[in-house]
Amino acid sequence: MPSPTLLLALPLAVAIPQKADWLRGEPLHYDAPATAGTVENVARRLASGELELAYDADAGYLPALLAALDVPTSSQMLVFSKTSFQNERIAPATPRAVYFSDDAYVGAIPGAPLVELTSIDPRHGPVFYTLEQDAQRPPRLTRRSEECLQCHATSRTRGWPGNLVRSVHPDRDGQPILRSGTKMVSDATPFEERWGGWYVSGTHGDARHRGNATADAATERVDPEAGANVEDLTQFFDTERYLAPHSDIVALMVFEHQSEAQNRIARASYEVRLALHRESESNRIFGDPPDTRRDSTQRILEGQANKLLQVLLFERAIELPAPIRGTSSFAREFQARGERDAAGRSLRDLDLNRRLFRYPCSYLIHSQAFDALPKELLEVVYRELAERLGADTGSDMGSDAPAGWTAADRSAALAIASATKDGLPESWTSTD
Repeated sequence: MPSPTLLLALPLAVAIPQKADWLRGEPLHYDAPATAGTVENVARRLASGELELAYDADAGYLPALLAALDVPTSSQMLVFSKTSFQNERIAPATPRAVYFSDDAYVGAIPGAPLVELTSIDPRHGPVFYTLEQDAQRPPRLTRRSEECLQCHATSRTRGWPGNLVRSVHPDRDGQPILRSGTKMVSDATPFEERWGGWYVSGTHGDARHRGNATADAATERVDPEAGANVEDLTQFFDTERYLAPHSDIVALMVFEHQSEAQNRIARASYEVRLALHRESESNRIFGDPPDTRRDSTQRILEGQANKLLQVLLFERAIELPAPIRGTSSFAREFQARGERDAAGRSLRDLDLNRRLFRYPCSYLIHSQAFDALPKELLEVVYRELAERLGADTGSDMGSDAPAGWTAADRSAALAIASATKDGLPESWTSTD
């Protein structure tokens, strides 16, 4: 069976066998059953008969599945480039819908036989599933590790399991023109390089992007004016076939940050667990005390913490070239899910004028995947996070601070995290 990839993995991606081998067995056990994620909980309930999904004549199990996973319909994003294993069903007239929550992603195409899912399991990281759209058979989630890792554990994900978000130059049929280049997208990607092959609904002033348009046959480039400030997607395809008429620009930008941050959390977990396992074996072989900390392990802890915090503190995230506004209820619903301090502030608060988020600390510090990081790594992360937010003095940290954020911004982020995050070290206190 071809690789059932979620999001934007190209079928020509080359796997990295040595990383795939590391995933199996001690200490990662990626091939063991995943049990802790929202998707896994739904899978268990379906298998036991505790949960039944209603079958919709038009959308199949999709609406009921989203409800069971608590994935909002407002998160719908639409990609029309042929960059999934169900390529023959994807085109500008029949885009693929992607929905997401904090720990689950769902991809579906009208009339397609399979729904694709990614679970963010706290221990395993991204884990991949499909659900067959067959009214005659009870709905079941099937794990697809071997097939999906062919594209989701490649050089594009640093060899570890991860979700992929890409911007391409699509031709009139949605086929990516690979010789014109593709772009891996995160919150650090320039605005003008995003969303090639995607539909984008919303306004963004004078800023331009690659969405809502196919490439010119002669230049193989996308005209950024063609898809600018589009609020109604009905001019491109029949939106009645989808659960919502939107591909909200705010949802897209949150999705890009979240995907990169979750990939980075999972990658840090894999790397550190391997390092700690090797350290334990070395201590045993050389007869050193079990708690001996080796310099090589400490370097990995420090390096992984730094890479993780670059994402969680938006140190490389772009400033918006113009204010953005979506066309759905996504922004309101996303913010409403946030844990709030006594002043009513949340790390999920959006800015949308100068930046995507209001405060320089990601809401993903509240995630189960973050909490499941090895305690040795969390100790370093918490220490560095406090230092970069200016916890010790509240002063301007200069080049060590999240880029472009003021001391007041950092102090507010620290205060919100201190008030809303369980499990913080006692020494990590707010000065706000």
